Amino acid sequence: MAEAIDKARWPRTLFAAGLLACIAVNAPPARAQDAAKPCAAVLMHGKGGSPRYIGFFGRRLEPYCKVKLLEMPWSQRRDYDAPYPQALQEVAAEVQSFRAQGYQRVTVMGHSFGANAAMAYMAHVGDADAVVALAPGHVPATMYERGIGKAAVDKARDLVRAGQGNEKLTMEDLNQGERRSVRMTAEVLWSYFDPAGLGHMPATAAAFKKPVPFLWVVGTADRMHAAGEDYAFRKAPAHPASRYLAVSAGHTDAPDVAADQVLEWLKALP
Repeated sequence: MAEAIDKARWPRTLFAAGLLACIAVNAPPARAQDAAKPCAAVLMHGKGGSPRYIGFFGRRLEPYCKVKLLEMPWSQRRDYDAPYPQALQEVAAEVQSFRAQGYQRVTVMGHSFGANAAMAYMAHVGDADAVVALAPGHVPATMYERGIGKAAVDKARDLVRAGQGNEKLTMEDLNQGERRSVRMTAEVLWSYFDPAGLGHMPATAAAFKKPVPFLWVVGTADRMHAAGEDYAFRKAPAHPASRYLAVSAGHTDAPDVAADQVLEWLKALP
């Protein structure tokens, strides 16, 4: 399909499979009160945020799921310090750690850019048991079509193909209508802003490595709500437990508004 991800262009990650195995073997045992929980979840924040921005939502799940909050490369502090495939390997390390602790169901979830990453994870790594996309965001294809950062994206693509991915570039980033100048290496920029790459949600949804329960949560006042179910949700492999959930909320507060419904969905999974 025209939107298929070109995996050959993805930069090689810095994490070897041996490292993940080592992490899994040496993972600390689950605490007694956590061991009784039937599920675990890796939870990611949105663009320019931090784990504390999604912490309230995560605590709402804790009575049922053990939740691990991650600070991702698109946080305010890290400011795009690693390429997308490496970010996904950071998630993979946590998934493997949960497996080593004995959790049988591990869900990957995120808010905004974190939702984008949860979908990319299922397409690129694919070992999660469920995916929860909370107010999905980061739409590089739309940015590119509108000319936002387009020159920098084109330059990054050319540099990466020429083996000069370490050269730094400045571009204009877009986050919920607000523009901000960011600076990163060409390799990192291309990995996140390639309009047909890992950040393109219709393509990553279609590329899930296996059918899993997929929950898409969107606020009715969120820009993404107008895109509807066909934008990406319906492109994922069908699963009887998958659900498209629209709540009366905006982009920022959708996770908190939907928290109880997300928890009930997790509890009802077969």
